[in-house]
Amino acid sequence: MPMPAEFTELAKRVNNWGRWGKDDQIGTMNLVTDDVVKAAAACVKTGKRFSLAVELREDGIQNGMIPGRDNPKLTTFLVNHEVFGPGTVATSDDAVTMGIQAGTHWDGFTHATYEDRLYNGFSAKETVTAENGAVNLGIERIKTLVTRGVLLDVAGAKGVERLEPMYAVTPEDLEAAEEFGNVKVRAGDIVLVRTGQITVYFGGDRDNYFFSPGLSVRCPEWFHARDVAAVANDTVTFEVFPPEIEDCFMAVHALHLVEMGMLQGQNWNLEELAADCKADGVYEFLLDASPQPFVGGVGSPVNPIAIK
Repeated sequence: MPMPAEFTELAKRVNNWGRWGKDDQIGTMNLVTDDVVKAAAACVKTGKRFSLAVELREDGIQNGMIPGRDNPKLTTFLVNHEVFGPGTVATSDDAVTMGIQAGTHWDGFTHATYEDRLYNGFSAKETVTAENGAVNLGIERIKTLVTRGVLLDVAGAKGVERLEPMYAVTPEDLEAAEEFGNVKVRAGDIVLVRTGQITVYFGGDRDNYFFSPGLSVRCPEWFHARDVAAVANDTVTFEVFPPEIEDCFMAVHALHLVEMGMLQGQNWNLEELAADCKADGVYEFLLDASPQPFVGGVGSPVNPIAIK
C-alpha cells in the first residue's frame, strides 16, 4: 500500500538524497564540520560532565513488546581464573547479549524503511540481510559524533515535570523551549528534546513508559530547516503514537532516517542535565555521542556525555 499523500509531500520537502553526493553514506553527519566542532568546544566552561545513558541491566527498559529487543544479559564466564597456573595473576571475563536498541541508543539509517527506500537511494532489500546486516549505511560508517548539544526542555518550558502520554511535540513547542533556555539551534547541532517521560521508567512503571509523548510529524521539517545533525529524546517510541497521519506508523522514523539521513536516539536520560541547565541557565554543551562501530549495525548503544 503506498504511503499517504500527506506523508509523501513531507518526504519531498525534507529529502537530502544527493545533497552530499550520490555515494554519501553518513547523511547529516556531513554538517558536523571542523568549524562546528571548534565552536562546540567553546561551550565547555566548568568541566562538569553528565552521562545521558540509562544503565544496561537485565531488568531494563524492554518489556517484551518488541520481539528480540532483549534487555542486556551479562554472563561472567571466567571468575578469578589463574591463566598461567596457581599463584599467578588471575583474570575475570564476561560476555553480554542484548538488543542493540534495548537501552540508550541511536537508530541508524537502515533501522527503518518503506517502499524499499533507504537514505540516498539505497535499496533496503539489497542492503540489509540477516546474514550480513547492513552492507551499506551501517552504523560503523559514522566514526565520531562530537558536536554542540542543545537541550530543548519542552516539559520545563511548559512548567510540568513531564508531558502527558501521547502528547505530540510540535515545532512551536521546540521554539518555546529555545526561548525558555535562551538558546538557538544552529547547523551541526545535536538536539535533545526533553519530555520528562524517562521518569516513568525510573519510577518502576516499565509498561506505562511505552505509552509516551513523542515528536510530531511536523518536527522533521523544523530540524531540516535548521540543518540539525541528529535528534534524541527521553522516550522509547521517539515519535507520538497513535500516528497523526492515519495508518502511517513510524512516519517520523522514515522522514529522519530514510529521507534526511539523520540519526535519532531514544531512551536518553536527560534529567540530571536538565536540572543543571535550569540551575545555571545554560542549555548548550559539548556532546560526545559517538556510536559503537558495529560493522553492519542498524543502530548502536551509546553512552552520551554532555560537558558544560
